[in-house]
Amino acid sequence: MTAQPAPVAAEKLTKIRFLLTDVDGVLTNGDLHYDHAGNESKVFHVLDGAGFAYWHRAGFASGFLSGRPCAAVEHRARHLKIHEVHLGNLDKLPVLLDIAARWELQLDEIAYIGDDLLDLAVLRQVGLAVTVPNGRPEVHAAADFITATPGGRGVVREVVEMLLKAKGMWDEVVATDGRA
Repeated sequence: MTAQPAPVAAEKLTKIRFLLTDVDGVLTNGDLHYDHAGNESKVFHVLDGAGFAYWHRAGFASGFLSGRPCAAVEHRARHLKIHEVHLGNLDKLPVLLDIAARWELQLDEIAYIGDDLLDLAVLRQVGLAVTVPNGRPEVHAAADFITATPGGRGVVREVVEMLLKAKGMWDEVVATDGRA
């Protein structure tokens, strides 16, 4: 097992304005489920939904960047009001650069959560590179932070809490019982 990177410096966390994440292995546990007709379904965790809600209410934007297309992911993205949804992209770096340009972001203002080799190019460019315990060793080596939470169990919520605490915004979320 790869050792946990050193704690992330607060100044790095406070710069983040955009949260971008892979899907399979991060928002899900990586299992693929198909029904008898070949339709794919996925299981998402409610804590991630809450994390995105808190992030958006705090005035920040988010996106999904996945190598696989999936109607269930598109549906989840609409439900969570995800700002950027890019599915079926095996070369993720050009998508990251396009998002940064259109949102007028510096790369150090973007956090990315990924777990596999397709994520490495993005993780090496962003301001905060995050992975999950079940991520590949090569991804662990490229990460600034490895979550305590495994993929599919509330990773985004953990990252959002860390970011909002660093920005001094978490107490407001708690004071309003998660409604602000």
